Amino acid sequence: MNPQRLDLNLLRVFQALYETRSVTRAAERFGITQPAMSNALGRLRRLCGDALFVPTPAGMQPTPYAVGIAGAVNQALQAVQDALGSRRAFAPATSDKAFRFHMTDMGQMYFLPPLLARLQRTAPGVRVEAETLPLDDIHRALADGRIDLAFGRLRLGGRGIRSQVLFVERYDVLLREGHPAGRRLTRDAFLGAAHAVVTSLSGGHRVIEETLVRLGARVVLRVPNFTVLPPTLARTDVLVTAPRRLAQELAKTGRLRTHPLPVEIPAFDICLFWHERFAADPASRWMRAQVLELFGERGARPRRNRA
Repeated sequence: MNPQRLDLNLLRVFQALYETRSVTRAAERFGITQPAMSNALGRLRRLCGDALFVPTPAGMQPTPYAVGIAGAVNQALQAVQDALGSRRAFAPATSDKAFRFHMTDMGQMYFLPPLLARLQRTAPGVRVEAETLPLDDIHRALADGRIDLAFGRLRLGGRGIRSQVLFVERYDVLLREGHPAGRRLTRDAFLGAAHAVVTSLSGGHRVIEETLVRLGARVVLRVPNFTVLPPTLARTDVLVTAPRRLAQELAKTGRLRTHPLPVEIPAFDICLFWHERFAADPASRWMRAQVLELFGERGARPRRNRA
């Protein structure tokens, strides 16, 4: 017998014939016609070089060769069934798994506190490791399992990447209490003020500086991330345009307040990314569900990525 020609379904045919001793009943078990079952038996006979089952007054009785291989066939089918059904459910309450995320400094400030608070209640042994990877490394890190999820305003096209929109984000202005612009930040006051901008490597918020330059605003400070700004904003008349949720979090760290942006800058999607290799993994599915429950807006939609 050439194992490379073996069809797993033929082993199931053998098992059905061995248990029923009837071509008709074996066909009924498979939901096929009797001629189709007879054809499958013919293929088995040619493959094994043995009659396997022969008609007798007591039904289709196995040959000595068939009796000899019956135990091994049953074991092989059981092993395949066990292997395919071996995926275990994730048990968060007892797991000590470490989940690894790509997040910017903004993401760490916004996502981690609520997520860690939930994990301490429902999965106290689970650990989280957050890092900020270069944009070009994120796809590979998701594919090889170095990180489990990536959060943010990212352009991660390519084969195998799946994503889900968590929420649509808009920009607000962050400035100190008592800023000369007053409680009502008009368009003219905004454009006449001194501005700080963030020049991160990902360039995700480059649109802010581009808009300010186009409108003639004055940029006096450039920094690598938003989270370094609160002390400067609290002690100067500089203001910054920042994602709304982040601006609200930063306003809690000092004598700062937020104001609706008085110029037009488009909203943008904040997404969750993972690789299709881990789409069905119980632990990954569980963590994605936690993130969506905590941060997903109603009606948040899956995104289709270009291959």
